[in-house]
Amino acid sequence: MRTLNRWEQSRGNTTLQEQFNRVFGDMLERADDGSNLTPWAPAVDIFETEHELIVNADLPGVNPQNLDIRVENNILTIRGDRKFDSNKENEENYLRVERAYGPFSRSFSLANSVKSDGIKADYQNGVLTLNIPKREEAKPKQIKVNVGTQAVATPARAMAAAAGPGAR
Repeated sequence: MRTLNRWEQSRGNTTLQEQFNRVFGDMLERADDGSNLTPWAPAVDIFETEHELIVNADLPGVNPQNLDIRVENNILTIRGDRKFDSNKENEENYLRVERAYGPFSRSFSLANSVKSDGIKADYQNGVLTLNIPKREEAKPKQIKVNVGTQAVATPARAMAAAAGPGAR
């Protein structure tokens, strides 16, 4: 049985030492027959809006029922497993396997300004989206500026007012 390894394109400006390390590292990985699939971590985008944090994780081929999403001590953890869909008789027909398979885990620190009990998770077209609401006190508040009829103190008037009524 052939071992399937993740193919990584060589960078154009790698040093000779890096190339040796990659070649010998690949050989050592092939010698270890404990697992024939490379571990992986899904790509994640995290951005903030006025009312929430949004996490988008690329999880194509992952069954959403097999996802484990939890928050403990303000650490958001996403765990899952992407299975390789090959049965034993067809595995030799593969010429190249570039996509990674197997279990994964990603963890991110959350600020105290979010409500972890209000997280919503949606999975669509291979993308997991987590909406993490902010606490009310963490949301930005606009302060209205009142424009009134009070005279604006100039530096000369402020000095005169500070000196007292009899000074001139």
